[in-house]
Amino acid sequence: MAQVRFLSGSSAGSPAGPGSDEVEADSRLADAYSEAVVSIVDGAAPAVVSIGVSNADGAMGAGSGVIMTPDGYALTNDHVVARQKQVRVRLTDGRQLPATVVGEDPSTDLALIRVSASGLPFARLGSSAPLRVGQLVVAIGNPLGFSESVSAGIVSAKSRGLRSVEGRLIDNVIQHTAALNPGNSGGPLLTTAEEIVGINTAIIAGAQGIGFAVPSDTASWVIQELLHHGRVRRAQIGIKAFTRPIHRRFAHAYGIDQSTVIEVAAVLPDSPASRAGIRKGDLIIQANGMDLPSVDALHSALAQDSAFREVDITLVRRGRKTTARLAPIVP
Repeated sequence: MAQVRFLSGSSAGSPAGPGSDEVEADSRLADAYSEAVVSIVDGAAPAVVSIGVSNADGAMGAGSGVIMTPDGYALTNDHVVARQKQVRVRLTDGRQLPATVVGEDPSTDLALIRVSASGLPFARLGSSAPLRVGQLVVAIGNPLGFSESVSAGIVSAKSRGLRSVEGRLIDNVIQHTAALNPGNSGGPLLTTAEEIVGINTAIIAGAQGIGFAVPSDTASWVIQELLHHGRVRRAQIGIKAFTRPIHRRFAHAYGIDQSTVIEVAAVLPDSPASRAGIRKGDLIIQANGMDLPSVDALHSALAQDSAFREVDITLVRRGRKTTARLAPIVP
């Protein structure tokens, strides 16, 4: 008979294990956790779809998505549907339906598709802002072809940065411990309120318990841009630049609380920056009074609606602080 070794326990003459009150309390706690997860799955799982794609060469791929409206609008990852000729979804009730790509945003790895049906089950898109570290979250998707798979975990961090395939930084990415595998891409991250707070997008190869989701607040903005404008608009000022460190005396002298600034490497001809007099070698430190410690921060500032009108760029040139007002372009 095989021997079973217990890591801990009581032997003859040792104190008895937990009393019945403690066991009952533990049981109630486990039941509450289980009930929370079961409730999320019962409410939201019917809205989660398996996405199958094929390109012009006939190559196949798969991922996950989540329906947000009864008339078929659904979110997934851009890398799931990008450059695909055919997109089909399979619902939890077994139906397989065609879908069209409404719009894509590689910079946030999000895509909006529409399933060709009505009266569909859907999950609500909530706000990711109130999420707290340690909060219970559930991921639902189709990892490695295993459809309708559920994993639970907690929010590990809220303010991670993740590079998209285009190199832009996706802000406020949610890190969590719900297990993810290839095929989970595009599936929802959900709270106990059965609301979508993220779209699962990436894992760290070789790591365990480290998954990432694009926050729902970012997804809401992307959806509005795609529906209203057919694309995600991002203002541009016409420079090439890089992030460079500065000495703390420089920061003190110019009243900024940061250790890096943006150095202009080139100014594109006939661009907003060129017309505003910005030159190669200028150090950009603020936009509309907001500190800019990096090129990523400038991208974030230019993604705001206010940047579509006018922007006051504060810069340092040869030791002198000055301001350039310009009107960004939206290509």
